[in-house]
Amino acid sequence: MPDWSFELAAGFSPNRLVCGVDEVGRGPLAGPVIACAVILDPARLPKSLERRLDDSKKLRASVRAEIAAELQEIAIFALAGASPAEIDSINILRASHLAMRRAVAALAQKPDHALVDGNLAPGLDCATTCVVKGDARSLSIAAASILAKVERDKIMSQLASVHTVYGWERNAGYPTAEHVAAIKAHGITPQHRRSFRPVSENITITN
Repeated sequence: MPDWSFELAAGFSPNRLVCGVDEVGRGPLAGPVIACAVILDPARLPKSLERRLDDSKKLRASVRAEIAAELQEIAIFALAGASPAEIDSINILRASHLAMRRAVAALAQKPDHALVDGNLAPGLDCATTCVVKGDARSLSIAAASILAKVERDKIMSQLASVHTVYGWERNAGYPTAEHVAAIKAHGITPQHRRSFRPVSENITITN
């Protein structure tokens, strides 16, 4: 379970802010990649909420939504994204890092240190520690993963109301059998990532 170990190792204190950074949406065939940066205050984080924080992929959607709502009340956080066009232009890794930089830059308070999920630093304007599987090890990164996942799922549900045949409200743009079959039957939309297979094999743009 995630804890405060990495935050403390980064020197967290009232005068030294440490943020957690994570992204969601590297694997989908459609939609943006979304990153979140979160600064948690242990004094404001209820123990009941702390115990529920974990890698967003391990949590049910309803639980993620509940936790995200609570985090929005007590945390300093910012969300940012990179569009499908940016993903196609610079590749998904660089787009993920771009979204991370945007999220950290959008924080209301500038962090002194960032804990970033993964093994590659995204080029932030502050000291950075990469934490492999950080969303299961750092409370700040876990919080970022939850807020980013809830935000991206909301975006994909909104896009599903416009592009109705792909099932994005269920698959969030990931390459499920339903989504791939719809691409083959109906072509692609501007929300699809043209550089991803099988999208690149079905370049017939629809609505």
